[in-house]
Order: sequence, then C-alpha cells, then structure tokens
Amino acid sequence: MAGQPSQPARIVVADDHPLFRSALRTLLEGSEGVEVIAEATDGKESLELSRRLEPDLVLMDVIMPKMDGVAATRAIKSELPRTIVLVMTASEDSEHLLRALRAGAGGYVLKSADPEEITEAVHKVLEGEFSLDQEVATRLLLRLSQEKDERQEERANPAPEALSAQGRRMPPAAAEDPDSGKVSPREAEILRLVANGRTNEQIARELLLSTSTVKNHVGRILSKLGASDRTQAVIMAIEMDLISISH
Repeated sequence: MAGQPSQPARIVVADDHPLFRSALRTLLEGSEGVEVIAEATDGKESLELSRRLEPDLVLMDVIMPKMDGVAATRAIKSELPRTIVLVMTASEDSEHLLRALRAGAGGYVLKSADPEEITEAVHKVLEGEFSLDQEVATRLLLRLSQEKDERQEERANPAPEALSAQGRRMPPAAAEDPDSGKVSPREAEILRLVANGRTNEQIARELLLSTSTVKNHVGRILSKLGASDRTQAVIMAIEMDLISISH
C-alpha cells in the first residue's frame, strides 16, 4: 500500500556472553528500522536460527563455542546468500578479520566500539555500504592482494616436485571462463572506489554521476561477480585481478 512504512530489518544477535548479548539487543531495539528477532549463544545456534528465520542480518561474534563465527558465517552465506553477516571482534586481528571476510562477512565492528558506531555499522551493511574501518580495510585488502601475487608467483615458478615426470609443468586444475566476472572500465573504476571505502554518494560526486546511476553500476557488478555484497565484490575482484590495491 502506498505510504505504508517499510518493514524493519530482522536481526539475529549471536554472542556467547549473556550480558553483552542483552546489551546489543537493547541497543538495536532502540534504533529505528531494525528488530532483533532472536538471540544465539553459539555459532551452531546462529546457523540453526538463520535457517529457520531467514533474517536480514546476523550480528556475529567471531569467537564462540560449538562453531566459531567464521565457520557459522561461511555456512550461513552458503545457504542464505541474501542474509548479511556483520562480525564482531574484540580486536583488529588481521587473521580473524580476513578469514571472516573470505567466509562471506559483509563487514566488521569492534566489540569495544561506541554504541553509535555499532548501530551505524549495522545500518551501513543493511544499506549495502562498506562497513570496515578504512585503515584496517586497506591493510586487509593489501594482504589479500599480496597473497594473490604470491600464489601467481608460485604457479609461474613451481617447486621441482610440482613438475610432472616429463619435466613439464602440471596443467592448472581447471580452466577459467575468460568472460567470467568481466566488468567494464567504468565498473572497475567504481570497484576501486568501493575498495577505498567510498559510499555511493561519494562515488557519485567524484565521478559526476547520479547516486542512482552508481547504485545501478554496483548492482550490475554484484550480478556479474556473483557477489552478495560490496565487500565480497571487492574481495572477488582482487582475487580475479580485476582491480589492484596499493599503498
């Protein structure tokens, strides 16, 4: 019906500490446009609740019993690609964060963050924005790019045991579709700006486009790459060598 307000975003909070979980519920229920529909005490329960309730977002602690947050994130995104996972961490540990992003997390927020920063991170990922501290994001994406370069170097110069008995290099495991993930120069430019933490509005101003045009470009990028959100699109673009990240 015209004029009818949109439904609030449905959120599952997953954390094994009851007091922190309760504080998150109270915080989010005081924020406009969101609704906490369930709480999970471990990663396994967060997966079970997500299967049953299909929430819009899971606010996921990284370190939990039974199934850690990274494994739970991977399982949820595999079964419910439209469900956003925003991970919570006690520290900016690069290893945990990179594992979480590779598992499909749409962003992260520190557990020590101010209440306003937590609610802002939730709303950002719900709106399709990049919810990563820019300095940390750059560090993580640089590491991802470096790991990709190292893998390419290893393939170009394999160890002797990687060579076949005939002294020839082993063929790659699988041939990639040359058109897979192909993006236009404009889309690649937008991807680079997304990787640098720009919002749609900032990209529109920088490229002299309308915000709706940028949103359409981002939508096409996600479709071409088969990515569920901007974060995953950037990770895939780096892995596929569609964009490069430098200091």
